Amino acid sequence: MWERFNVEKRLTEKIKNRYNRVSRIYDSMDKMIKESWRKDVLKNVKGNVLEVGVGTGANLPFYPNDIYLTGIDFSPGMLKHARKKAQTLTLPYQITLLEMDAQKMEFPDNTFDYVVATCVYCSVPDPVKGLKEMGRVCKPDGKIILLEHMRSDNEVVGKMMDLLNPVTVSMWGANINRRTLNNINKAGLLIEQKEDLFYSIVRKLVVKPNKKAN
Repeated sequence: MWERFNVEKRLTEKIKNRYNRVSRIYDSMDKMIKESWRKDVLKNVKGNVLEVGVGTGANLPFYPNDIYLTGIDFSPGMLKHARKKAQTLTLPYQITLLEMDAQKMEFPDNTFDYVVATCVYCSVPDPVKGLKEMGRVCKPDGKIILLEHMRSDNEVVGKMMDLLNPVTVSMWGANINRRTLNNINKAGLLIEQKEDLFYSIVRKLVVKPNKKAN
């Protein structure tokens, strides 16, 4: 048990350091995610909202005006840029940005109306653990909104992604072959809506926390 904990801790620190290093250029790396996708994913969120893996704040311009947003990220370098972006944009909603690990959130159960993540679970060391945490902090009648890239359902493309994955992980800590739908099921969450945005690789997912199963 302790050995596994130490391995996860070392991996988390390794990925955190990587994102600290690339934080200055991360916005240019993140261009593959279209603004139209971000707008669509965020347009209906309301109330008390948590964004897991807020990064440099790429989503901040697209939230509705009447929310209270809490954004967390485990990289202080990324958060530094998110704070600058929040000040520059003069956001119409309230926002709090916190350094925090998605795998071990410091919020009480059933805190948020909406929990959002965009392209986060490619890099969380234990994605099932992180997804469980999203379900825990989401209210029973709340929703989890994900914009994620994942392993293609196409057999040939999927195998190519498997081959390339060690390269992407070594470069910036992102897995391109995560089986995110399976991980959501393993986390005990319920997929309510699935929309393919770029074939079966980039998807919008609306997920419900399965509180009855806990």
